[in-house]
Amino acid sequence: MARIIHYFDYKSPYAYLAQEAAFDLAARAAFEIEWRPYTLLIDKYLGSATLDANGQDTLGTRNDHQWRRVRYSYMDCRREANRRGLTIRGPRKIFDSVPAHVAFLFARERGPWRALHEAMFARFWRRELDIEDVAVLCALLDEHGFDGAAFPAYLAGEGRALHDAMQREAEDDGVFGVPSWWVEGELFWGLERLERVTERLVSLPSR
Repeated sequence: MARIIHYFDYKSPYAYLAQEAAFDLAARAAFEIEWRPYTLLIDKYLGSATLDANGQDTLGTRNDHQWRRVRYSYMDCRREANRRGLTIRGPRKIFDSVPAHVAFLFARERGPWRALHEAMFARFWRRELDIEDVAVLCALLDEHGFDGAAFPAYLAGEGRALHDAMQREAEDDGVFGVPSWWVEGELFWGLERLERVTERLVSLPSR
C-alpha cells in the first residue's frame, strides 16, 4: 500500500488552517493518510520570545527580521482564520508541543481521535489549552473518552520514544516544517501544495 503521511504541529497556525482540507482529502483519497506529529524547533529559525502581560518581549533574542516574519505570519493566519470563523490568538511564548503530540499518539492507538485532535488545535489557538501541562492533557483525554490516568506513564516511556522515532524518521525524509505531506518518497510543504498532493495521489496505483 502507498505510504502517505500528513505532518502537523499544534503550535503551528498554518497547520491548524490546513486541517479541514487535510480531512477532506483523506475522505476523497483512494489511500489511507496517516497523521503524525512533527515537533517544530521554532527557536532554530525564528529565535525565542516570551511576552509579558503588556505584550512586551522579556527575552530579547529575536532580531528585527525575525520579528517581521513572526508578525506577518500571525497577521496572515488571522486574516485567513477570520474568513473561516476560526480564532487564532498568538501565544505569549514558544510552547513545547511534545506532551500534546504524545497525547495525540496515545489517543490514536486507542480509538477515534479526530475530535480530540480538533479540540487540541482550536483550544490552543484560543489560549484555552496549555499543551505543555500534563494534568490539563489528562483531563482533555478523559473528556474525549480516553484513560487520562494512563497518559503520564505513556508520556514518560513508550509514547515519548515513539514520538522521538517519528521525529527522526521525518527529518531523514526531509521534513522541516508543517503542514507537510510525504507521499511515496516525495515531500510537499504547505497548504498551497495540497493540489500537487492530490495530483500525486491520482498518479499512484489504487489499493
